[in-house]
Amino acid sequence: MSMESIYNPVRTDFEQVNALIHEQLTSHVPLVEHIGHYIVDSGGKRLRPLLVLLSAGALDYRGEQHAKLAAVIEFLHTATLLHDDVVDTSELRRGRTTANARWGNAPSVLVGDFLYSRSFQMMVEMGSMRVMELLSDATAVIAEGEVLQLVNSRNPDLSEEQYMTVIHNKTAMLFQAASHSAGVLAEADPDTETALRNYGCHLGLAFQIVDDVLDYQGDPAEMGKNVGDDLAEGKATLPLIHAMATGTAEQRTLIRKAIREGGLDNLAAILEAVQATGALEYSLDRAREHAHKARSSLEKLPPSPHRDAMSSLINLAVDRAS
Repeated sequence: MSMESIYNPVRTDFEQVNALIHEQLTSHVPLVEHIGHYIVDSGGKRLRPLLVLLSAGALDYRGEQHAKLAAVIEFLHTATLLHDDVVDTSELRRGRTTANARWGNAPSVLVGDFLYSRSFQMMVEMGSMRVMELLSDATAVIAEGEVLQLVNSRNPDLSEEQYMTVIHNKTAMLFQAASHSAGVLAEADPDTETALRNYGCHLGLAFQIVDDVLDYQGDPAEMGKNVGDDLAEGKATLPLIHAMATGTAEQRTLIRKAIREGGLDNLAAILEAVQATGALEYSLDRAREHAHKARSSLEKLPPSPHRDAMSSLINLAVDRAS
C-alpha cells in the first residue's frame, strides 16, 4: 500500500485538519503567522495527526472532535521541531532551511511556545479532561526526552537501554499519545485503549530507529538532511552503540572520539565500521521487532480499511531503509 492509499480512508477528515491548522495559526503578530506557516507547510507527511484520524476511524468514531485532536497533535509536534532545531543548531529540515537559520533562535523558540499554548487552548475547547491529562503528561515526557538527549550529547558511553529511553520519550511518546488519545476520544474499552497506546509506541520506536539507520545510509534528498548529521552533533545512536560493542578496539576508539568531538572528519571510516560490524542490520532487526509488536497490537481492533492503513504504515516506516 502506498502512502497515498494510506490517507484514502481519512482523506476528507485530513482536509478538515489542514484547514483547521491554518485557521488556528492566526495571530495578531505577523511573524508568528510567517514562521508558523513556514514550518507546518514544509512538506511533512503529518504522520501523527494521521494516526489520530486512522485510530478514530478504526473505532468507528462518529463525533466531530477528532479533527481538532489531530490538529493539536500536529501543533505539539511542530513546536518540538522548532525547539529541536534551535537546540541542535540545525540548518536543514525536510530539505529546507530551518526557521532558526532563517529568522534566528529567539523567534523560533517563541513561536514554538505559541504553538504549545495554542494547542492547549484547543484542548480546552474539546472539553475532555482525559485527553488533556494524557497530552499534558506526554508533553512533559517529551521535554524530559529532549533534556536527556542534550545531557547525553557527545557521550560515547550511552547504553542501548538509555538510548531506547531517549527515543521513547523524544519520539515515540507523541506517536503513542496520538493513537491513545484517539481511543480515549472514541470512548474505547480499556483493552482497546491499551492496544492503541502500544501500537503508537512501537510504531514510533521503529520509526526513530530506522531514522537513525538512515543517518548512515540514507538519501539526503529523501531525508531532508545530510548523511552523518547525527554524528556531527555527537549523538550516540543505536548503529554507533552496537558498532562500539562489537567492533575492533580500533573501530571503538575511532567512534568514541567522533562522538566526543562531533564533526565529520572521520565519516568515511565510521560508515565503513558500522557496515563491517553489522550495526545497521542489527538496528533494523530491532526496528522490525517493534514493528511486529505494533502489528500485533492491531489485532485488538475490528477489521476495517483504517486498520489496514495502520498496518501498512508500519511497513512503510521500516521499509524506508530497504
